[in-house]
Amino acid sequence: MKSLLKTLVETESPSHDKAAVDRVGAIVAEEARKLGAQVEIIQNKETGDHVLARFHPSSFSDHPSILILCHMDTVFPLGTIGKTPYREEGRKIFGPGTLDMKAGIVIALAAVESARRSGLNRSVTLLCTSDEEIGSHTSRALIESLAKESALVLVMEGALLDGSLKTWRKGTGGFKVTVHGRAAHAGGDHQAGRNAIEEMSHQVIAIQKLTDYEKQTTLNVGVINGGTVTNVVPEECVAQVDVRVMQPGEWERLENEMQNLKPALDGTRIEIVGALNRPPMPFDDLMKSTFEKAKSIAARIGIELKAGGTGGASDGNFVAPLGIPLLDGMGAVGEGYHSEREFIFADSLEQKTKLVAELIKEW
Repeated sequence: MKSLLKTLVETESPSHDKAAVDRVGAIVAEEARKLGAQVEIIQNKETGDHVLARFHPSSFSDHPSILILCHMDTVFPLGTIGKTPYREEGRKIFGPGTLDMKAGIVIALAAVESARRSGLNRSVTLLCTSDEEIGSHTSRALIESLAKESALVLVMEGALLDGSLKTWRKGTGGFKVTVHGRAAHAGGDHQAGRNAIEEMSHQVIAIQKLTDYEKQTTLNVGVINGGTVTNVVPEECVAQVDVRVMQPGEWERLENEMQNLKPALDGTRIEIVGALNRPPMPFDDLMKSTFEKAKSIAARIGIELKAGGTGGASDGNFVAPLGIPLLDGMGAVGEGYHSEREFIFADSLEQKTKLVAELIKEW
């Protein structure tokens, strides 16, 4: 498992580099074929191809299939491995993409291999996508379609640091806010200008106030661009807003509030576009019953499962509204997502493999 993990981590795969992601896809496809999978490569023109591997039982089974979701892309640009190489230090394994989520791919493959050795009693579908880190725009429909055919969906994102599964996630979306003003010479004709940056400052305050911690709703104006040179009254300013929601109806409330924003300065105009990329994954009755069943299965092999959650999203957010049993955070245990500090605990590779294999056999 460590050998395959090292190979995957050292094969860098930033989301926007199709050729790089496809190199990881080729490795994953070959590993799946070695385990007897029927492998289909789902091609994309711009982002990497998706790898779909189907593992069938040796004899007829009326058990419904299980879907395992992984992603092959990472947030790290090519060359990162030279600065933060794959390395083992004590109980930890470091390297870009170890936790998010190349260890998850390794665990998924090892779990299927383990289940096959003990007699695979159901079909297992492994989907490794290429664009999770940039919104899963080319993979969402495929994820939803495969989930609808499945009795259980396992998302191989990393667990929380204490080993807890991710039984709730916030939904994610965003807005692009464009303020239009009027350009003018900052010295000779200042009064004729309408400063788009000044107007945006009013809007930033109004947008940030839409955050409601009691409802677990947050808005973050994270990027602002405006103006050209200092001696020109800026004609345009653009802000990018990150949105996280947990409660039903919150996105609709925010859409309404954002569209009702009014300019504070005469002669300026506001343009707003936005979308919810991933719906919330709540800790609802279905998630509670799914977790309790998994906890019972895990206890039989000496593993204690704990429930947790995060404001971050995953492809599990697409599955949650479909009413399909779902377990997220099934990958390795570690910390430092999207940073040079990213690592996993080495012993979590074996433990999570054991857990996933048992869920495949006993669900």
